[in-house]
Amino acid sequence: MRNYELMKYAGMATQFMATLGVAFFLGIKIDKWSNLNFPIATICLPLLMLIYMLWKIVKESNTQK
Repeated sequence: MRNYELMKYAGMATQFMATLGVAFFLGIKIDKWSNLNFPIATICLPLLMLIYMLWKIVKESNTQK
């Protein structure tokens, strides 16, 4: 594996983890702000971001060179 490919996948993994971290943080803040008994935003925001990031990874990995 070339160094370029390794850095590409390392960057995608970092972006993946950062996006999920921000989604969890925002979900917790929204749930505290809305005073809900059930943490719906903490569950839904990371799930939506997970679906988006997986779609983005599949789209980027299927591009032709």
